Amino acid sequence: MDLSIVIPLKDEVESLPELAAWLEQVLDPRGLDYEVVFVDDGSTDGSWEVITRLRAANPRVKGLRFLRNYGKSAALNEAFRAVRGEVVVTMDADLQDSPEEVPELYRMVREEGYDLVSGWKRKRYDNVVTKNLPSKLFNAITRRISGIPLHDFNCGLKAYRRRVVQQIEIYGEMHRYIPVLAKWAGFRRIGEKVVEHRARKYGRSKFGLERFINGFLDLATIVFIGKFGKKPMQFFGLWGTLCFVTGLLISGYLVASKLLDSAYMLTNRPAFYLALAVMVIGIQMFLAGFVAELVSRNAVDRNQYAVEERLGLEDAEGLLPGNR
Repeated sequence: MDLSIVIPLKDEVESLPELAAWLEQVLDPRGLDYEVVFVDDGSTDGSWEVITRLRAANPRVKGLRFLRNYGKSAALNEAFRAVRGEVVVTMDADLQDSPEEVPELYRMVREEGYDLVSGWKRKRYDNVVTKNLPSKLFNAITRRISGIPLHDFNCGLKAYRRRVVQQIEIYGEMHRYIPVLAKWAGFRRIGEKVVEHRARKYGRSKFGLERFINGFLDLATIVFIGKFGKKPMQFFGLWGTLCFVTGLLISGYLVASKLLDSAYMLTNRPAFYLALAVMVIGIQMFLAGFVAELVSRNAVDRNQYAVEERLGLEDAEGLLPGNR
């Protein structure tokens, strides 16, 4: 199959028929073998019934339904496990993403060799205070930390090679950081395309300001796991050793002062308690590193990786532990 379009949604009953018809109008003349996968993330407004009717009218339409609302990351992760297209395009169901952008995103992946192409909504129709300004700050921080020169990490309109979405795992609020996850997984051909952002036609936004707090915490998690997920001792051991040595040096200074002046009272010095605290923290971090190493060494995905090409070697099932 050429193309899979993944559309996570919650309570978008008004927009689904229009979106499905628009996609059909854009893609059918191009002769692509494609599927449209709607993921109903716990809708309560009849969205699933609409998806069922769309499926009856068009076999290219497929659907996944969650028992309750699990979030966009869970919806994307489950759909990524089921898609069959060589190129996977994600978009929102609220008609703010234009299906007219899909063919060019598909072309950039297939012909220009990108692993991932992210949309950039240069002109937005969202509220300036509650969405636009926080989004610019969020993107600037993510761009600086990740080293990926994208302007709009959170744009729902993206295109991927299928092997990219099958290699990464998305959970929590990490759908915002799929380019970062892809980079850490070894996919570095990441591009960007300016896309049209349309004003919301039906319903209301499902995301509040808390997404920025959760997003920052998830970014810290991704950066830490990306750098130290397979080698946690290099983080905990380094800082634990520095803390312990710092406390030891302070203690040495205090003991030397006591030896030179018998009237010197160690317990009356704040540095005494600081040294003890720093040494204890150092020991705890060092032990945490050992425990993390034990967990990492026994994890089932400890040798997970993506193989780019093989020359003269068969892909022996069960012999190589990496994802293929």
